[in-house]
Amino acid sequence: MTKLILRRIYDKELPEGYRILVDRLWPRGMSKVRADLDLWAKEIAPSAELRKWFGHDPEKYAEFKNKYLSEIKNNAYTPEFLTAVKTALKSQDVLILYSAKDEEHNDAVVLMEYLNAKI
Repeated sequence: MTKLILRRIYDKELPEGYRILVDRLWPRGMSKVRADLDLWAKEIAPSAELRKWFGHDPEKYAEFKNKYLSEIKNNAYTPEFLTAVKTALKSQDVLILYSAKDEEHNDAVVLMEYLNAKI
């Protein structure tokens, strides 16, 4: 059975699968060859305003999560993104990739919870 896998794009060993980067900005120091992406879903990432407001501050995470979930629900790209994920999951694992250093308080964690609820 295929599954969704959340990983940091900088991890040395990444599992095989359909690779989706969910950051709005390209990861610093990462070459396109090394990233080896199937999809760069920057449209699903938090808005620039929300990302800057959050600033990866764990104190703001709960509020950030609520605001980002609201953005996801109101994002015109969300149905297309969900379709891409579901389609890829029919044949392989899907890697949700992000670049944040904090592995517990970031937008990819929020997005992963959303995807697990929807798929």
